Amino acid sequence: MKVLLINGSPRSRSNTSLALHQMAEVFAAEGIETEILHPGKEAIRGCIACCSCRKTGKCVFDDMVNEAARKLEEADGMVVASPVYYASANATLIAFLDRLFYSTSFDKRMKVGASVVVARRGGCSSTFDQLNKYFTISGMPVASSHYWNSVHGAAPGEAAQDAEGLVTVQNLAKNMAFLMKSIALGKETYGLPKATPKVSTNFIR
Repeated sequence: MKVLLINGSPRSRSNTSLALHQMAEVFAAEGIETEILHPGKEAIRGCIACCSCRKTGKCVFDDMVNEAARKLEEADGMVVASPVYYASANATLIAFLDRLFYSTSFDKRMKVGASVVVARRGGCSSTFDQLNKYFTISGMPVASSHYWNSVHGAAPGEAAQDAEGLVTVQNLAKNMAFLMKSIALGKETYGLPKATPKVSTNFIR
C-alpha cells in the first residue's frame, strides 16, 4: 500500500514538513510506503479553464501536477498538508490541487484522504475545511484523528514542541492506515459500490 504526502509549504525544512514526517514514520511502522511531493516550493500556475484535460486526460501545463496525477492514481491514500496564510492554504498548493483534481478523470473513490494544517496561532479550522473539500467532492473517505488535524509552530522546527499536535497527526496516520487496509479488504470481498451516473444541472436555465 502507498500514501502520497503533499507538502504545501514553500520551505523544505518547515513545521509542515515536520508534521508529515511524523505521519511517514507511523505509515512505515504499519508497512505502508510513502512518497512526499513538495509543490509548495514550485512555480505552479492556476487553472486557465481551457478544458484541454477533458480530451487528453491530463493538464495542458506539463509540470508537477501531471507527475502527481500518475502517483495519485496508483496510491491508496493522500495527505495534503499546508501552512496557514490569512486563514487559508498556501496559494501555490491550491493552484496545484485545483488542477490536479480537475484534470484527472480516473476513479478516486475509496482512496483515503486527510489534511493537516500548521499555523503560528489561528486560521487552522478554515484551512482544514478548505483542504478537505477536495476529498469530499471526489468520493474519497476522509480520515480523522481525535482532534482536528492542526499543529502549531512559527519558527522552523518549533512544532516539535507541540506535543498535542504531534500526537494528533500520529493518531491520524494510524486511523488512516486502518481505514485503507479495511477498504482494501472490502474491495476484495465486495468490490467498489456501483455508482449512479452523474447528473449535472445549472441554477440558471
